[in-house]
Amino acid sequence: MNQQELTMIEHIEELRKRLVISAVFFVLSLIGSFFLAKPLIKYLQDASTTHDLQLHAFNVTAPLMIYVQMTLLISLIITSPIILYQIWAFVSPGLRDVERRATLSYIPYAFLLFLAGLAFSYFILFPYMMKFMTALSTDLEIQQTIGIEAYFSFLFRITIPFGLLFQLPIIMLFLSRIGLLNPAWMTKFRKYAYFVLFVIAALITPPELLSHLIVTVPLFILYEISIVVARYGYRKYLKSEEARQKEEYELEQQRIVEEALAKQQEQLEAIENEK
Repeated sequence: MNQQELTMIEHIEELRKRLVISAVFFVLSLIGSFFLAKPLIKYLQDASTTHDLQLHAFNVTAPLMIYVQMTLLISLIITSPIILYQIWAFVSPGLRDVERRATLSYIPYAFLLFLAGLAFSYFILFPYMMKFMTALSTDLEIQQTIGIEAYFSFLFRITIPFGLLFQLPIIMLFLSRIGLLNPAWMTKFRKYAYFVLFVIAALITPPELLSHLIVTVPLFILYEISIVVARYGYRKYLKSEEARQKEEYELEQQRIVEEALAKQQEQLEAIENEK
């Protein structure tokens, strides 16, 4: 078996190890999430009464499905820092010491940004969208009968994508810190990025201008923040590259001097032997 095959096997073994650790922590967190799901579901149900909604179950398994989905979601949120650490541990051997230490510190911020995205979408965006939908039903003289599965499915579709979108600054910082992303590209292609974010906002929100702006403007601000933090990360990358090149140059010069001294010593020894 050649060296390349050995390296591939080692990578697969390392990946398997990281997946097993993540799976073990996820299963353990499921136990705690099982007890947290019930009060959280009740809290969200009580919050739905502020929109004059009464939730119904249209099939026997609906409450069970909501309970399982909520348990899995809570477990995933609890385990997300562990999963991010395992991802970092898998890619860290390819990073330098400075990059390894810097990128490790991003994990807590990524978790906090995910929670901030959930909070923004639930406490700001979701109530307005529910108010808009309720008002529209009243104007059309439609009596809403909402199933609990439909309600929570709509809630998850609104909140979870925002938790992921709020990871944009950390992702851009990580990519720029290891030199894979130049913030100049983000500035150059800003209008295309804005168009993509505009489409995402249109897919999330109802067809109404104010709700669309409530989503679009924060996404644009988030992108501009990502550019700022990417510039910071890229400057750190350039400094580390400069220090690395300087260190390599000094080591190369030291090697040349040592080789010259060794060659000179050999010549002196040869002369002594001739005598």
